[in-house]
Amino acid sequence: MCNFIIQFPLKTELWQSDVLNKRFEISRHIYNSLVTVTQKRYNEMIKTKVYRLNYAELTEVNKEIEKVNKHKKSTETELKIWNDKKKQIYDTLNDLRTQYGLNEYSFHADVKNIQKHFKTNIDSFTAQKIATTLWRSYKELIFGDGENVHYKRYGSLNSLEGKSNKTGIRFVNGKLSWLGLEMPVIIDYKNQYETQALENEISYCRIVRKYVRSKYKFYVQIVFKGAAPIKVNSETGKIKCFLGNGDVGLDIGTRTLAIASSSDVKILELADRVQNIENQKRLLLRKQDRSRRATNPGNYNPDGTIRNQGKKVIWNKSNHYIENQNRLKELYRKQADVRKLQHEILANEILELGDNIYVETMNYAGLQKRAKKTEKNDSGKFIKKKRFGKSLANKAPAMLLDIIDRKLQKYGRQLIKIDIWSVKASQYNHAEDSYKKKKLSERWNDIDGHKIQRDMYSAFLIMNVNEDLKSIDKVKCTDRFENFLKLHDKEVQRLIGNKNLSSIAI
Repeated sequence: MCNFIIQFPLKTELWQSDVLNKRFEISRHIYNSLVTVTQKRYNEMIKTKVYRLNYAELTEVNKEIEKVNKHKKSTETELKIWNDKKKQIYDTLNDLRTQYGLNEYSFHADVKNIQKHFKTNIDSFTAQKIATTLWRSYKELIFGDGENVHYKRYGSLNSLEGKSNKTGIRFVNGKLSWLGLEMPVIIDYKNQYETQALENEISYCRIVRKYVRSKYKFYVQIVFKGAAPIKVNSETGKIKCFLGNGDVGLDIGTRTLAIASSSDVKILELADRVQNIENQKRLLLRKQDRSRRATNPGNYNPDGTIRNQGKKVIWNKSNHYIENQNRLKELYRKQADVRKLQHEILANEILELGDNIYVETMNYAGLQKRAKKTEKNDSGKFIKKKRFGKSLANKAPAMLLDIIDRKLQKYGRQLIKIDIWSVKASQYNHAEDSYKKKKLSERWNDIDGHKIQRDMYSAFLIMNVNEDLKSIDKVKCTDRFENFLKLHDKEVQRLIGNKNLSSIAI
């Protein structure tokens, strides 16, 4: 069964805000205590011979599976043999993790012993959800790309949730109830969407803390069971967001998104309102650095680097530093809210274009890392090792794809990810049925005598992939090219004269 979430502001008195802040801090201590307990067991497990041998074998098996997938002459039987071997290794490692108490149920048992000391402030269900949050970090470490499990710093834990609406954190009769606290929930009963949502059964509630304009504000996120109500424009009565019909291709980069469909072709800068606050952030960070150096001269070497004498460095923060720190925190909050809002709006626009949405998979984590090789350009200067870390942090292209996928799931569909290595949309020419590698600086293609913007053409090709998601359907491309060309030229005319990104090349 699908769920949906609506966030409501909480009306808290000063003493209630103090109690909530205290409980968030207690929850942070519970989390960190649980990290200490579980890390000891994890470190003991990875030292064992059984773990080391199986993990080394798993690494080799993954390499072989990758080779098989890339090799065109590989058979399904060959792939099945390696996958079966991988499953056997996983079973052995899972048994070992269970033996060392590294699973969600063991974490729940561990947190019970810690929670009993704070039972007047933290209920057992909320404590179990804290344990579940830590288990997600271990899952990322064990099964994903995680490198370590970290402690929560002061002020970094800003959400707490229950497991049901029957005990612990509960929404009852327009109020949020939690261990002696009764806080009114601000609901706009004139809002049809909110009133319809409140008719659904509640799965559980989550309290969220946000630092807004130099003070904490509290919200409740109610998780409802079932499908979300349909949003309707109160003035016109029309549905605000609906699922279209047809194929849509997305060519997503670090800062731009090209869209191709039968009714529209566009190339847009992702979250174009976010970049405007980057200069403010830069100036505040410089102010903070000057202030910290002035108040902590003993923590720096003569060359300006931080002293490291094997002891913990203690930093004194001036009132001026704290003031700038709060301003920076507010900028980060605004940046996140603006980015999320723009992505939600863009996702709705994309869904209206069609129900089969295709996109290339990208390794964003790899794009964030610095280059390993040290290289020089033609003039003999060193090429910067920085890559796309700041662009990805500002534009968050992966977040947009997650939002689109979440919205599609509401209609029983999902984002279709194509095989980037097989399709090679940036190299293909459907008119000549050939592939040609291009430099990143080449932003225009010559297709059948027409000058086509590279990213928009890639989106068009992605829109026309075959069912195997590994090749492009030339017949579809030929049939749809004339319509695409009209929409492409219309978009180029719209962009002429605007202040566009250099990668758009218009």
